[in-house]
Amino acid sequence: MATGHDIAMALRAAYLLMHRQTNLHLSACGMTADQFVLLALLTEQDGITQQELVRRASSDPNTIRAMLILLENRGLVARGRHPSDGRARRVILTPKGRQAYERLLAMIKSLQERLSGLFEAGEAERLLVFLNRISAVMAQLGSRRGRGRSVPSPAADT
Repeated sequence: MATGHDIAMALRAAYLLMHRQTNLHLSACGMTADQFVLLALLTEQDGITQQELVRRASSDPNTIRAMLILLENRGLVARGRHPSDGRARRVILTPKGRQAYERLLAMIKSLQERLSGLFEAGEAERLLVFLNRISAVMAQLGSRRGRGRSVPSPAADT
């Protein structure tokens, strides 16, 4: 029977290898997998706060801020004050950013197809349920200790 350690190590290996392959595919455009994630999140919902990007990207505020500065300097995103919350920063994908996202998406399409092609009908959906379950429990444990990254609720993704 698989232990928690076995599951954690398998998840780590799969994530790191997938992340490295994505970085390799995107490096020709001077982009990283993490930067691509931010662009992808903004195509799903543009004009969200930096804090919401932190939550959706399962990252931390300093990392997201640093990446947004890089993306802003390249003209891919614009940041400004949130219209209803003066303390919050709102992030918008620029037309150049949307074009870059489409180009990057085409660059990793074969990698994404290969990933989804590993599963038979229904398996990928079950995998997402399991991964969301892990994320929810880990986020719950982190919030009990007053630290840890906030992650999307599994119910929102299923």
